[in-house]
Amino acid sequence: MCMKTKFDIIVVGGGLVGLAAAFKIQQKKPNQKILVLEKEDDLALHQSGRNSGVLHSGLYYQPGSHKAENCVAGRRELVEFSQQYNINHDVCGKLVVATNKQELDVLPILLSRGKKNGLQNLQIIDKYEMKEIEPFVNGLSAIWVPETGIIDYRAVAKKLAFLITQINNESQILTNTEVLDVKTNSEKSVVITNREQFEGANIVFCAGLFSDRLAKSDNISTNLKIVGFRGDYYTLTTEASHKVKNLIYPVPNPEFPFLGVHFTRMANGEIECGPNAVFTFKREGYQKMAFSLRDTLDSLSYLGTWRLFKNHWRFGVNELVKASSKKVFLNHLKKLIPSLTMQDIVPGRSGVRAMALGKDGDIIDDFKIVVNGRNIHVLNAPSPAATACLSIGDTISNQFLKLIN
Repeated sequence: MCMKTKFDIIVVGGGLVGLAAAFKIQQKKPNQKILVLEKEDDLALHQSGRNSGVLHSGLYYQPGSHKAENCVAGRRELVEFSQQYNINHDVCGKLVVATNKQELDVLPILLSRGKKNGLQNLQIIDKYEMKEIEPFVNGLSAIWVPETGIIDYRAVAKKLAFLITQINNESQILTNTEVLDVKTNSEKSVVITNREQFEGANIVFCAGLFSDRLAKSDNISTNLKIVGFRGDYYTLTTEASHKVKNLIYPVPNPEFPFLGVHFTRMANGEIECGPNAVFTFKREGYQKMAFSLRDTLDSLSYLGTWRLFKNHWRFGVNELVKASSKKVFLNHLKKLIPSLTMQDIVPGRSGVRAMALGKDGDIIDDFKIVVNGRNIHVLNAPSPAATACLSIGDTISNQFLKLIN
């Protein structure tokens, strides 16, 4: 059978943001023929499917930021979506636990920020109320965040893909199709892949860990570089899993977008602990010894990477030690649950986070979406992009409608 190669819109990336963008465009323009290209043999295999599986509430983000607005709106829509299509999820709530005086002082700041972002029924609770929710937790006080939950993000991705082709049976989702280059002129864009060349009037790039490279292919000067940070998880054994009911988080370090090692009851019932955050020498390097010469040279030839290392070397050293020692990792976990032992945790999976760095070494923490001619690029979509995917999809689809009108 001859492969169809001409479409109205091509979406590069079969993660949650790409699929949500395609779905929202398809809803608003059902006659548009959409092609979604994914280089892996299945959807949502990278950041979308290797995150902590949390429905984030919007507690941490700067009020008025794209993160805050999209997370809160996106979470509410994603919960409704999951209810409508029977996606495994549970709005179970979480504790953000302060274990020392310094963290205790941060709780009112987080509470105020969460309320400004529109979160409902937030409250600071004492250590006795905390233990009623999580009996094994240790801390001075905590914020109870009832709107946080857990979800099966891979199932969300599969449902979005199904709905796209249900709305328009001429739209397609192609896996095992890696984008190698892009050529754009005044009339059309051509996407060159390992299988075929595809033509589209518009392209939406949602390439995650490779967003900067594909932006370069489309002749955008981004002023940022994507640098990968691997996060390793441990899993509680069956015998120890009763020590965590739902979600337990530490008070985050305000200098970093990482939330610290935390406990998450996953949608499949397992309890994960982690992650750490260590520089990786391969953008999709999930193993500790994974290495790509191109990715390494790309990161280490960038001035912003070295400035990040210089400015935050203590944090980097601490994370490396945590990654290389189960005992050190356990000690971090024991700050929240002191009764854990070495026998209670076993190595789990890993993920890689796309960190967008400016030349000054500063982390670009907010979402960044730009229009380049007829094309749209999602240059930066860190956590909580999975939670916010439907809201981000609305933003992209609205930008797309402006391009074609």
